[in-house]
Amino acid sequence: MLPSQNAVSTVAVQFFWTPLYTGYIDVNARHLFFYFFESRSDPDKDDVILWTNGGPGCSSAMGLFMELGPCRVLDEHGPKFHPYSWTSNANIFFIDQSVGVGFSYAEHGEIVSTTEEAAKDVAAFVVIFFEHFTKFKGRAFHMAGESYGGCYLPLFASAVYDQNPILVAAGMSAVNLTSVIIGNGFTDFQSTVLSHYDFGCISTSIPPVLDTSTCIKMQKMVPRCKTWFKKACQDGFDDINCGAAFKACFPVFFSPFRLSGLNPYDVTRKCKGVPENFCYDEVRHIVNYLDTPSVRSQLGVDPWFSGKNFELCAEDISQSFKDALDWSHPTQLYVAALLERGVKVLNYVGKYDSVCNWIGNERWSLELEWSGKEELSKQKLRVWLVNGKRAGHMRKTGPFTFAAIDGAGHMVSFHGKYKKCALHKFIRSL
Repeated sequence: MLPSQNAVSTVAVQFFWTPLYTGYIDVNARHLFFYFFESRSDPDKDDVILWTNGGPGCSSAMGLFMELGPCRVLDEHGPKFHPYSWTSNANIFFIDQSVGVGFSYAEHGEIVSTTEEAAKDVAAFVVIFFEHFTKFKGRAFHMAGESYGGCYLPLFASAVYDQNPILVAAGMSAVNLTSVIIGNGFTDFQSTVLSHYDFGCISTSIPPVLDTSTCIKMQKMVPRCKTWFKKACQDGFDDINCGAAFKACFPVFFSPFRLSGLNPYDVTRKCKGVPENFCYDEVRHIVNYLDTPSVRSQLGVDPWFSGKNFELCAEDISQSFKDALDWSHPTQLYVAALLERGVKVLNYVGKYDSVCNWIGNERWSLELEWSGKEELSKQKLRVWLVNGKRAGHMRKTGPFTFAAIDGAGHMVSFHGKYKKCALHKFIRSL
């Protein structure tokens, strides 16, 4: 459905070393905040990328100011130029979604609690974006994100794809959806959860990081939780029993990493700061920066947020998605549908992340039912080289690519300039 009431309000910001527009795109009474950076290279020809972080309920300011944006806020001194930004060769907008996340809000305070609901708003946002920034119409469009973005993006991209015939019938331009880019995604919950045992207790990309007794407990729960998930959450959905499986199984597989003192998003590091900041001190600096009144004024943040502290991750949004058991939906089915329609999919994973680890992501990639399944399963992981140096391992068949990246954790673009360059070049090849 096309948005019936919409408006766009933007400001041009001059202090981020590249042309930037910020503001709101309104989808009826919902106001979605975004940052839009033009490419440093050739904005009149380069592709357009949408970026969303996960959570659910987390602002894309994290991806912008900590990972792939043109500037990064890594200490108390504010933004610094980022030479390895994805904006080097792409026009990128970072969206705070769903409504209620970051600087996005709804006039009547409503929030959404499922990816399906959020997808409607994002698909409408994309249409309005291209209608407003008209010179970007028809460009190759990539939808990218990480973490719970692995749940969001397949549905968001499907909604964008499926509304194209409606746009054409209304005399509007179709969106040139070219690819979906998932980084360390929570796409298939069962593979993600159960693979915590493999990642923490079996020598894979790193030696085992959990103690023996914990690993034995996890090992015993793998078949039990697998059966429980399948029966309650997949074969025949039983919300009460599926919710019970969540409460019983998730702590068994996730808690040991959080209690270990390691950073679960990069188990080669100790947890720095507090777990609420994802074990990264940089998160605190981003929040403080976006709490600065002068910064909010320059970014065009609505006065609705006056006196309110910035939340990088909104707990009420996260809880609403959990209560709706949104995580249990088979998002990977949408990946298969997109592949069959010629939309390219890149599933990339930093090897040091336990939360959405590479083992679980490889598992669902190989099990995915689509026309290229047999060909993909025949391939062995092969070394992926960039400038003659090993960057990781990969498999590729037709429009689907799986890549496991060496030396990186959950936020691949945060780690090391070489790994960032490697990922950047890989994405440009899509």
